[in-house]
Amino acid sequence: MEMFRCLRVNSTRSAMPNYGTLENDMPVKYQNLEYTKKPSFKDFWNLARTPRKHWKYRNDLKQGPPPPNRVMGKDLRVTMINHMTLLIQTMGLNILTDPIWSKRCSPFQWAGPKRYRSPGILFTDLPPIDMILLSHDHYDHMDKTTLRKLHEAYQPTIITGKGVSRHLRKWNINTGVELDWWETHHWSEQVQITATPAKHFSGRTLWDRNKTLWVGLWVHTPNGGIYFAGDTGMGTHFEQINEKLGAPRLSLIPIGAFQPRWFMAPVHLDPQQAWEAHKILHSQTSIATHYGTFALAMDGQSEPEDEILRYQQQEPEVNFWILGHGEGRLLP
Repeated sequence: MEMFRCLRVNSTRSAMPNYGTLENDMPVKYQNLEYTKKPSFKDFWNLARTPRKHWKYRNDLKQGPPPPNRVMGKDLRVTMINHMTLLIQTMGLNILTDPIWSKRCSPFQWAGPKRYRSPGILFTDLPPIDMILLSHDHYDHMDKTTLRKLHEAYQPTIITGKGVSRHLRKWNINTGVELDWWETHHWSEQVQITATPAKHFSGRTLWDRNKTLWVGLWVHTPNGGIYFAGDTGMGTHFEQINEKLGAPRLSLIPIGAFQPRWFMAPVHLDPQQAWEAHKILHSQTSIATHYGTFALAMDGQSEPEDEILRYQQQEPEVNFWILGHGEGRLLP
C-alpha cells in the first residue's frame, strides 16, 4: 500500500496521542506527495496588502426545495448547498460533503470569514444523513456546530483523514472513521470509501499545522465511482487516482479561492486547472465546488464561475457543471 510521507517533529511539548505516531510515539506531521513550501510571514504580509475583488451579500438567492428522502437504485442525484457542502443521493444512501450551515467559518461566530449567501437548502429540509465525507480540519470544511447538529439528529458515520477524529471526540462525536491515503473503509457489501491524496495542508490553530491528514474521498458503488476532491492544488495525484481507481461517474472539484496565484497555487486549483483535472480523471461528469460563499482569497465572488462558464462555451461537450443555489440534479 502506498503510504503518506511523514516527518518527525522535534518539540518540547508532550505528544498529542491522536496526531498519529511513529514507532517511538513521537508526534508526526503529514506532507504532500510533492514538496509544498509553507508560506512565510512576508508572504502573509504581502497577501494582506493585496486588494480583494468585489463581494456582496446575495440576499436575492432563495433556498431550493427539499431534496427527496431517498434516491434508489442506479440513479445519482446531487444537490448544491454551497461552498463545499453537497448532498449526494444514490442506492438509498444520503451523503453530505464537508457540511457547514454556520454564518462564519471561524472559531468565533462574531469574527472571521462570513457567508455572502445563505445555505442553498435549509438544515430542517435535509433528509436523514447516513454518511459525511470530511476532507480536512479547516474551519470552512469541518464546522463544529453543524457536525454536532448532524450527530444529534442522525449519528452519521464521518469518513475522514488520520488524526481528525481527535477533534470529533472533543465534541462528543464518536462516529469518525479515519483513513490513510489509499486505505478503504467497507461501508457495506456494495459501498466502500477510499481516501485519496490531495495537495493541501491542515490545522485549526497556529500550533497544529499538518498534524492531521487531508484527503480526497472516493465512494465505490456498483453504478460507478464518486470522487470528492476536497481542497487541493494541482498535482500528480489526479493521474494516480485515475490509474488506481478508474474514471469516476461523478467528480466534485474545487474552483475558487485561487487568487493571487503566487500564494494560492500550491494548495488551491484555479478554474483552468479544475477543468484540466476533470479531463485527467476522465470524469463522466464533474461539479464545481468551493466558490461564491466565503471570501477566503482575493478572487472576485463570481470570478471562478465566470471562468468555468467561459470554458463551457468553448467546449460544450465537456460535462463540467455549475449548479444553481440549492439546485438538485440527476446525473446521466
